[in-house]
Amino acid sequence: MMRRSVVLGCGSYLPSTILTNHDLVKRVDTSDEWIIRRTGIKQRHIAAPDEKTSDLGTKAALEALKRANVDVQSLDAIIVATTTPDNTFPSTAVRIQANLGLTHGFAFDVQAVCSGFVYALALADNFIRLGQVRHALVIGAETFSRLLDWKDRTTCVLFGDGAGAVVLGASEGQGQKSDRGILSTHLHSDGRYYNLLYADGGPGSTQTTGTIKMEGQEVFRHAVHYLSQVVDEVLDANQLTPQEIDWLVPHQANQRIIDGTAKKLGLPPERVVRTVAEHANTSAASIPLALAAADKDGRLKKGQIVLLDAMGGGFTWGAAAIRW
Repeated sequence: MMRRSVVLGCGSYLPSTILTNHDLVKRVDTSDEWIIRRTGIKQRHIAAPDEKTSDLGTKAALEALKRANVDVQSLDAIIVATTTPDNTFPSTAVRIQANLGLTHGFAFDVQAVCSGFVYALALADNFIRLGQVRHALVIGAETFSRLLDWKDRTTCVLFGDGAGAVVLGASEGQGQKSDRGILSTHLHSDGRYYNLLYADGGPGSTQTTGTIKMEGQEVFRHAVHYLSQVVDEVLDANQLTPQEIDWLVPHQANQRIIDGTAKKLGLPPERVVRTVAEHANTSAASIPLALAAADKDGRLKKGQIVLLDAMGGGFTWGAAAIRW
C-alpha cells in the first residue's frame, strides 16, 4: 500500500477585462493574423487595477473547494505558484490563507515561472505521500500583465492574467499505474539559460519589478527539446505507452509547442486540452486553468490518464502523470 494524492476538485478565475489581438493592434505594430499564426493566441484577460494576485487565487481556490466538497478547515497546506506576488514578502499564499479564514496548517509560495504549478503539485504530492498532509490546496495565480513592456510587441502579445486551483486529498493505492491519483512528478532546471527568458529587475538588484525580456526563437527551440525529454521520462517511470494517455494538458504558452508535444505522443488534437487562444500564456496559472476548463465541461473523467508538462524561465521544466 502507498499513499496517493487524488485530485478532488478544480477551480478557476479569470479577470473580466478581455484584451483582444485587435485591441493590441492599436497599441503596438502587430496584427491579429501574425499573433495567431505565431502563437495561436486570440485574446487574454487583464486584471483590474485593484485586483491582486491573491484576489485571483482566492476566487479560484473557493471554487475548487466547492467542487471538491472539501471544507476549508480540512486543509493542511496551501502552496501557491506565482511569479507576480502581491508583495516582495510575505508570501501570497499566506494572504490567501487569511482570505479563506484558515489559521492552521502552513502556506508558502513557489517561484518556477511557467513551470510553477507542476513544481507546486510535486511538493504537495510529496507532503501527502509522507503522511504530513491530508488535504492540500495547490494554486497557480498570476497578474503577469504587470511585468509587460506594452511597447515590446514580441512579449506583450503573449501573456495574460488568471488563476487556477486544485484540491488534493490523500488516498490509499497499490503502488501501481492503475491507482487513482498522481502517479509521478518530474522536475528539472538548468540555470545556464537564465538570460533567455527573465525579468530585468528585482528587489536584490534594481529594486524594481522589471519587465520581461525573451529570446523567443531560443526559448522555442529549448522548449521542444526539454518537453520531449520529460514526457518520455514520465512514460518510462510509469510504464505507460503514448496510447494510454487520455489527455495532454500542457502549459499554454504557444500553440506550436503544444502541437509539437502532441505529435511526439501521437495524440490527435481532440485529446489535447487547449486554452491558449482564449487565455494566452498565464504562466503558473495556465495548467490549472486548463484542467478546470476540461473538468467543468466533462472532458476529464474518473480513471483517465492525464499528462501535464511545462517549461519556464530559469530554465525550469517538469511533467506529471495523474490518473483522474
